[in-house]
Amino acid sequence: MDLMYHLDKGWKTFIKFIGPALLSTFVLFIIGFFSLGILAPVISAGYFHSLLRAHREGRTPKIKDLFSHMSLFLPLLLFGFIALCAVSLGFVMLVLPGFVMMISLVFACLYLLPLMTDKNMGLLKALENSWNMAVAKPVADHAVIALIYVCLISIGGSLPFVIIFAQPLATLIVISFYEERLKVLGEIVSK
Repeated sequence: MDLMYHLDKGWKTFIKFIGPALLSTFVLFIIGFFSLGILAPVISAGYFHSLLRAHREGRTPKIKDLFSHMSLFLPLLLFGFIALCAVSLGFVMLVLPGFVMMISLVFACLYLLPLMTDKNMGLLKALENSWNMAVAKPVADHAVIALIYVCLISIGGSLPFVIIFAQPLATLIVISFYEERLKVLGEIVSK
């Protein structure tokens, strides 16, 4: 993997669409907040797909894109609820199992939303393929991208208003790597 290529590609796409990307991110957070998180998973799917199209096609992200995958509402709400319960149970048991569960979810599900929106996969098929893409050799490449994503989101979330910039940049970096990993997915699916 050429890490600098993915960082550069994510950065260039972010700068090219900075205004629409920041506006979409702001609306994403507002809707997620005012819906008490209920709409967060499904509008995140639309957000990922919008940025994927910006990366792949050079298409400007639009706010209406956030609502483009409402058909995924129930599967993503159910998955979000199960993930929340698993992480909460981990934190109730001890703090460490909660962190292990969060790290495991990020590692295994990093490509879940792009696969569901880009390849029209169902939840279980997307989970399986996201896992396959994550553990495909070299696994260290995926671990580095997941770490970069978590670091950018963590830094962005810890400083006021920086998350509005960190979220689209981190997403575009993941999308750049997702495009590379799709080749691996093709090999896995064809077996």
